[in-house]
Amino acid sequence: MALRAGVAGGVLSTIAVAGSANAATAAEPVTETIEMPTLTATLTSKAALSAEATQQAADAYQYRAEQQSAAEKAVKDAKKAHKAAEKKAEAAAEKKAEERAAAAERAARSAERTDLSGVQTAAATSSSSGSSASAPSQDVPAPASGSVASVISFLQAQVGDAYVMGGTGPNSWDCSGLVQAAFKQVGVDLPRTSQEQSTAGTQVGTSNLQVGDILYWGGQGSAYHTGVYIGDGKYLDAANPSKGVVIQDLSGYPADGAVRVL
Repeated sequence: MALRAGVAGGVLSTIAVAGSANAATAAEPVTETIEMPTLTATLTSKAALSAEATQQAADAYQYRAEQQSAAEKAVKDAKKAHKAAEKKAEAAAEKKAEERAAAAERAARSAERTDLSGVQTAAATSSSSGSSASAPSQDVPAPASGSVASVISFLQAQVGDAYVMGGTGPNSWDCSGLVQAAFKQVGVDLPRTSQEQSTAGTQVGTSNLQVGDILYWGGQGSAYHTGVYIGDGKYLDAANPSKGVVIQDLSGYPADGAVRVL
């Protein structure tokens, strides 16, 4: 019985010690951690190469985009230049056609005036011969057409000259300087300025114009521009610095008045 009691007490002590150890172990927290892997030199090199490749691809794309934009701009510029060249060629062709038409018109007018002058001279001679027995001879004035033809001929020879403010020739003119020089060819001394020229001679209506009439723009005595009527609704003048000496249509720039000095 004593032996049994001793064995039983030893077993119970062992169980108590084991239970205490298990309870203490269960109350302790877990302190073990797992370390993350660190970046190696190989991984860093690969990342750098990938970034460089991405940048190169972006640069290449941008370069191609710039090339395409430059090509498109070059095409647009070429089209604009082509259109400008076409317009310039058309303007030059139109100007040549106008010059040829003006030359033909001048030739026809000169021939017509020559014939008219011959007829008037013959008529004047016949009239003078027929009346010489009954009346004293009188001087017959020369036909005005000859003087007008000289004025128009001089003006047409200046077409294409430059316009210069205050210009009086021989290769550049202002409006009144050209008119003054033209009439000086036939012995008519006109004032120098457009204001004074608008009061010279006899005032005529713009609906009753004759070749050689001096046109003016602005009021009589305060005109700011003058030119010469050359027939067929056209006039010749030193227009402005951009046009120079030209032939123009009255319908596009109607005159305010006119004077006749021949």
